[in-house]
Amino acid sequence: MHGRFEGTVDVDEQNSQIIANGIRIQVIYSDDPGTIDYTAYGIRDAIVVDNTGRWRDEAGLSRHLQSTGVARVLLTAPGKGELKNIVHGINDSTIVPEDRIVSAASCTTNAITPVLAAVNEAYGIARGHVETVHSFTNDQNLIDNFHRGDRRGRSAVLNMVITETGAAKAVARALPELAGKLTGSAIRVPTPDVSLAVLHLTLENPATKNELNDYLRRASLHSKLRQQIDYVESPEVVSTDFVGSHRAGIVDGLATIANDRDVVLYVWYDNEYGYSCQVVRVLEVMAGSHPVVLPARREVTLHA
Repeated sequence: MHGRFEGTVDVDEQNSQIIANGIRIQVIYSDDPGTIDYTAYGIRDAIVVDNTGRWRDEAGLSRHLQSTGVARVLLTAPGKGELKNIVHGINDSTIVPEDRIVSAASCTTNAITPVLAAVNEAYGIARGHVETVHSFTNDQNLIDNFHRGDRRGRSAVLNMVITETGAAKAVARALPELAGKLTGSAIRVPTPDVSLAVLHLTLENPATKNELNDYLRRASLHSKLRQQIDYVESPEVVSTDFVGSHRAGIVDGLATIANDRDVVLYVWYDNEYGYSCQVVRVLEVMAGSHPVVLPARREVTLHA
């Protein structure tokens, strides 16, 4: 989906290393993360990014902390229990050094939370429903076969599949002011990347299409959420045009519907790369290594 790697890749089998553009990447094999000695590879105070999805709670993810050389863990899925679910740009400032395990939530949560936060700040959100039209994922079957999840056993490449999403509830963990105000559902569709969130919102204050679009366009350019929100107005764009977008979500201005307090927003997102960029941003906060941006960005207070 993201094209060929522009560079060279070699394998050093003797040392279990991948060499990408001259940079050595150590491959470590283990069936138990608690048994790895990272210091044997010159790694200390590491942040482990767990992409497996095998564990989503503190008890399971703590197994990484039993390894020698590991300091913290970042989960790339919604965390269970008391784990902090972080959406960069929204609540990353709540991360403290004492947080040894943190979740970066989900791709959908990262896509919609910044847009919802911006709309809520300007207009107030009384209630809403989030419908995601989501590319199929690797937890679905390619052909009809047994699956523990309802409907997910049917072929992902031949069907649209109705399924559940926890994104609506997860929004409240990053944006508590929306707790209890959102519902959500999802439809998995036969595309490999880029998804679309449809936000049906009832606002506390009325909005017109032009006013709302202008506000979100300015938010994408000048607000504190400009790394997360993008905005587009084009009658040509389709899902593949957003492959490789580094923003968490892109508002499709031409699709916006606004009728007084009833609003529908369409938000595209590259559920692979856009989310990965958000994960890296959280990782930088945890590591205290965010690069300095020059010239310094000036924050602008936006009004609806």
